[in-house]
Amino acid sequence: MSFMKEFREFAVKGNVIDLAVGVIIGGAFGKIVDSVVNDLIMPVVGLVFGKLDFSNLFVVLGTAPAGTPHTLEALRKAGVPVFAYGNFITVAVNFIILAFIIFLMIKQINRLKREAPAEAPAPEAPAEEVALLREIRDSLKR
Repeated sequence: MSFMKEFREFAVKGNVIDLAVGVIIGGAFGKIVDSVVNDLIMPVVGLVFGKLDFSNLFVVLGTAPAGTPHTLEALRKAGVPVFAYGNFITVAVNFIILAFIIFLMIKQINRLKREAPAEAPAPEAPAEEVALLREIRDSLKR
């Protein structure tokens, strides 16, 4: 019973729940970034460099069977080895954008943490000697 109790305490700790939420949100955020890269950025980059689709940039490393269309998907289905550098370019751009966005988020969070006003320290009670000296000063003024 002790093992189950210990596991339950571990599973419901705030850190474990926060991690689970972070992983779920991170997965969804990764899909958004993937869509931004594939649907918005890569077509513009492809237009600038004269190729409209980076995913079909590849070099055939073997011989393709006769009648196989010269597309990446068809060649992979036929078992032909291909060097798909276009997919790598897309994934690398995806990573750079994701890393940059996370960098900006962490930078903003750190800035907000620094801007939080520090609480003023509670005034300390004066030392016994100081209190005694103040009493003497006040009695001399009378």
